[in-house]
Amino acid sequence: MSTAPCDPYRPVAHLRPPRNWINDPNGLVFHDGHYHVFHQYNPYGATHANMHWGHFRSPDLLSWEPLPIALSPAPGGVDADGCFSGNAVSDGDRLVLFYSANRWDRSPQHQPVTTAVSLDGGRTFTPRGGLVVPDWPEDCTMYRDPYVWRDGDRWRMLVGAALADGRGAALLYESADLETWTHRGPFDARRQEPVGTTGLHTGEGWECPQYLPPRSGRPGALIFSAWNDHDGDRCVTALTGEEHGDVFEAGPPALVDHGPDCYAPALLRAPGDRWLLWGWSPEAREEDWAVTDGWAGVLTLPREISVAADGTLHQRPANELHSLRGELELHAAGEAHSPQPVELGNVGRAFDLTARLETTGAASLRLVTGPDEYLDIRLDPAAGELVVDRDHASSDDRAHRGSHRMPCPTGRPVDLRVVVDHSIAEIFLTATGQVLTLRFYPTGDGPWRLEARSAPDTPLSYTVDAWQLLPLTVKEPSADTDLTHGQVPMTESSPSSP
Repeated sequence: MSTAPCDPYRPVAHLRPPRNWINDPNGLVFHDGHYHVFHQYNPYGATHANMHWGHFRSPDLLSWEPLPIALSPAPGGVDADGCFSGNAVSDGDRLVLFYSANRWDRSPQHQPVTTAVSLDGGRTFTPRGGLVVPDWPEDCTMYRDPYVWRDGDRWRMLVGAALADGRGAALLYESADLETWTHRGPFDARRQEPVGTTGLHTGEGWECPQYLPPRSGRPGALIFSAWNDHDGDRCVTALTGEEHGDVFEAGPPALVDHGPDCYAPALLRAPGDRWLLWGWSPEAREEDWAVTDGWAGVLTLPREISVAADGTLHQRPANELHSLRGELELHAAGEAHSPQPVELGNVGRAFDLTARLETTGAASLRLVTGPDEYLDIRLDPAAGELVVDRDHASSDDRAHRGSHRMPCPTGRPVDLRVVVDHSIAEIFLTATGQVLTLRFYPTGDGPWRLEARSAPDTPLSYTVDAWQLLPLTVKEPSADTDLTHGQVPMTESSPSSP
């Protein structure tokens, strides 16, 4: 079936289950001819509780099959209070999940590593039952989220941590057989430092570490989610550099996504020597609204990610997503010369847009969604920034507001790829490979339309094309994909980690 929305905010081309809460993408792996995407999942409601692992697989990133819940907390077991984040590896005919085993009586911030194994392509998993890494270093004040990868004839693992001396860290382990692991020390660790001029920093601890190894003479990238329990907003950060023995030596931190609504991204090593990345896009509206609608959270589009020779990250929507372009809804080319809007045409609630904008001053594309409702994408050449402003994107006071920025080249045309899917917008700067993700919740029920605007006496030359964004194809779930036999809801608790 196609994933047609049951409400105006439910995306159609972004992966999520039919109902309830999801957060971090987990266990992203290509195995047995399929892309496997696991995710944090609450089968019982639209709030962060009862952490299981949901599971989809696809042969092509376009058609998806829901598989049974992969991981469920075992009453009285090492993961009694939740199967938290981790990853997966393909090892011959085995699909092996590594994840954070949560017990509130152990420590809210310490979630040691355990595993589960599938021999049937991911339909069923046998949990280890014990911990594969039972202890954490004494100087860890936070410890969770394993990431495992093959490096030649050995396996390596990173675990996110906060250290007692104030540093965030990714701790390195090594194994020959995925069973016995030796701690090698911090792969990288550093005290809080600013991430550019964003006002954000690298965090008290590092969650969900991911590693993109160096290749073809280009640097590698250590990606982590900067966790702050006391001081500041969370963000997704990348360090690019080189390995020297068991240590990653990297330069200054940079944002992976410049928007407010992307966190805990995860990597997948795909066929064709490419890497894909999915993130979690949480709701940007008050919880009661999402609970009433019966769902919360969505995964971003899959993005192809690479590291340029200068150490910058480049992201773009996966090539397969061109197949989700339907009818060409809009083609407009011309010039705007004033703040008076130039009408470009109508678009639906889900569209894939490309734009080339050339101007020497301030200019914008405006997505008008209703009376006094609009989302602005503005060029600010004086500041060298692209600004996405959702202050007027919803007339419902329960929706988040604010404007968000990413660096944008000046003195040359700006090429954009903008994918809007009901309540999520992902804006890609084509030349630099940067991306900004945000959620918005229009209330207007009329047709959406696009406008071009420019500052007084400042010409804006534009070429804009927008295609209908077709839904993913998701098979009808079988009876055992939502809850395994005999499960009962866990007691809700306040989570310590996304």
